[in-house]
Amino acid sequence: MLPGAKLYTDGGSRGNPGPSAGAFVICKVDDNVVEKSGFYIGITTNNQAEYQALLKALQRSADLGIRRLKVFMDSELIIKQLNGIYKIKNKDLELLYRQVKELLADFDEISFNHVPRAMNKEADGEVNRILDKQANKKSA
Repeated sequence: MLPGAKLYTDGGSRGNPGPSAGAFVICKVDDNVVEKSGFYIGITTNNQAEYQALLKALQRSADLGIRRLKVFMDSELIIKQLNGIYKIKNKDLELLYRQVKELLADFDEISFNHVPRAMNKEADGEVNRILDKQANKKSA
C-alpha cells in the first residue's frame, strides 16, 4: 500500500477520431516508478482517449491502495474540466467525466495538474509505442 503517489497519464489518437491508446505511470513521491501500463483503446477522439487513460489509471491507483494522489496530464482541456474551470459541452466527454468523478471517492486527497508534454514523456512515449505497433499490424 502506498500512502501517496504521483500519476502521469496520457491518451492520444491518430486522427480525431482515429486509432487511440492510453497510458499511465504511477510513481512514488520520490519519482521511482511503481507501475507503467499502456493499452489500445480503438477508434475514439483524442480527448476521449485522455479520459479513458485517466480512468484506468485511477482504478489501478485505488487497487494499489493509494489514498493521496497528484495527477499530472499534458491535456490542458481535461485538467481545466476536472478542476471546474471549463464546462463540458460534449456528451461523450461528460459521461467519462462523471465516471472519473465517481472514482474520486476512493481517494482521501487528489489534485489535477497540467504539465508540458516534456514532463509527461514516459506516458506519452507509451501511447505512441502502442499506436505505432497497431499501425504496423494493419500494414502487415
